[in-house]
Amino acid sequence: MSENKSNRKEKITGAQAVIASLEAEGVEIVFGYPGGQAIQMYDALFDSPQIRHVLARHEQGAVHEADGYARATGGVGVVMVTSGPGATNAVTGIATAYMDSVPLVVISGQVPRSVIGTDSFQESDIVGITMPIVKHSYLVKSADEIARTIKNAFHIASTGRPGPVLVDVPSDVAAESVVFSYPDKVNIPSYKPTYKGNAKQVRAAAKLIGASMKPVLYVGGGVVASGASDAVCRLAREYRIPVVTTLMAKGAIPASEPLNLGPVGMHGSKYANMALNKSDLIIAVGARFSDRVTGDPEKFAPDASVIHIDIDPAEIGKVRAAQVPIVGDARIVTESLLEVMEAHEIRPDTDRWVDEVFAWRDRYPILERGADAYPGEIVPEVALQILSTMLDPHNSIVVTEVGQNQMWAAQFVNREEPRTFLSSGGLGTMGYGLPAAIGAAIAFPEKQVVLIAGDGSLQMNSQEMATAAVSGAAVKVVVLNNRALGMVRQWQKLFYEGRYSATELEDNPDFVKLAEAYSWHAERVEKPEEVRAAFERMLDSDVPYLIDMRIGREQSVFPMVAPGASLAEAIGAVGNRS
Repeated sequence: MSENKSNRKEKITGAQAVIASLEAEGVEIVFGYPGGQAIQMYDALFDSPQIRHVLARHEQGAVHEADGYARATGGVGVVMVTSGPGATNAVTGIATAYMDSVPLVVISGQVPRSVIGTDSFQESDIVGITMPIVKHSYLVKSADEIARTIKNAFHIASTGRPGPVLVDVPSDVAAESVVFSYPDKVNIPSYKPTYKGNAKQVRAAAKLIGASMKPVLYVGGGVVASGASDAVCRLAREYRIPVVTTLMAKGAIPASEPLNLGPVGMHGSKYANMALNKSDLIIAVGARFSDRVTGDPEKFAPDASVIHIDIDPAEIGKVRAAQVPIVGDARIVTESLLEVMEAHEIRPDTDRWVDEVFAWRDRYPILERGADAYPGEIVPEVALQILSTMLDPHNSIVVTEVGQNQMWAAQFVNREEPRTFLSSGGLGTMGYGLPAAIGAAIAFPEKQVVLIAGDGSLQMNSQEMATAAVSGAAVKVVVLNNRALGMVRQWQKLFYEGRYSATELEDNPDFVKLAEAYSWHAERVEKPEEVRAAFERMLDSDVPYLIDMRIGREQSVFPMVAPGASLAEAIGAVGNRS
């Protein structure tokens, strides 16, 4: 950061102050789409020697791209859009980031202050519209406020429980003159996240762990956000505690770790769900007891006490009461817990429990069928297992769309490191994957970035294929093409007597031709014996590449816990079949 950028003495415009503030924060990439009320900020951006702008083809795509960039790097993603429809197009991306605790700063242009509230051209109350889905929002009322506001926005977005922050800049504020000075620190008296857990509660947690016979670590996305993976792995290994993970925590515990039982909940394995449901102590770290994990909360882990560690006090006790609640950062609290257990020589006797859990894993494998289950058809689970073995576990990022493709990827693509599996969890946003993969590829151009997509989800933001081509983001896309909205169709098959209302996509485009129209390389794969060679060509390519992989429409994601059922009532799990 150069001195003249952070503390200029000459007068500049508010728009230039916005860009100078981003430069002072060390921002190198901005994703966005220009428009009339953002034009001054884009004009100022034109002169920046530091910031690269990535032009999305839709504002929703821009926010998802910034989201993928933030999840992959651990930094703050930055977005710039115009007023009215530009800002409202960004709403779904903002909500996606909010639900998954992703740090973003979204800067929107706004109509001049004098006409706010008059329904002027391209006006929308974006502060009001986004209030339920941002961590905080600002309507900048003077150019003098710009530097302080953006400093605060980055601080709020990236500290405590991360999340998106909106900064709305009226165009007349962007035109005002201001003497620019970027603050060295923030001063927000009302915002003070708790990082260090209460010492008494940490000691109580250690004591409860020491007395338990069947403990389970229930790990959520907060472990990734806080950088707590190493500490949680150490807790699991040193005290032999089995681990189950949420979708957002995939990669937080290496897939190669024997104690990692993998995904839990609606599409988790039978053995992971059994371990959680039969435990006597759940150690929840950075997880929120989502309905997709617990199933029927009244029947969830009925004999378990709960230690709940989370930086957001609103999450503790929201779904499941905690016997030992600890508000604090997942890494700091877990490290404190380890120190107490070591100092007092606390060690649970878990050998019999671990043996029992491992026996369940042997008895109830998540995948019973093999490549011959559907003669002549590509079995998606098998195809993704093949892909998993071909990816460099330390130099690749896997991204998903939403639906069956997402769950198959969560079940069968192994990850060894955090921030290498990106997926929309809380909101379940179809159309997230392609732009998020572009953001990750821009952050790490040297890594393999592979998107697992469905034919329905891919069409939600397929225009971003242009962004990938123009920006040099060599993303690889595997479309599991069953000519249907697969997950909804699966529900219709199981729970609605096969009444397939509006879920069959017979009019899909030719995805190979679509990709080629955007200057991608592409091919179609229809036979199981073609899969490995196609993956090799895709991974060897140095340009964006799409595989249109045809799978059968009747293939479903199992196991599955029906909505409202308990974890013990999974459909399609090995051992539950006649």
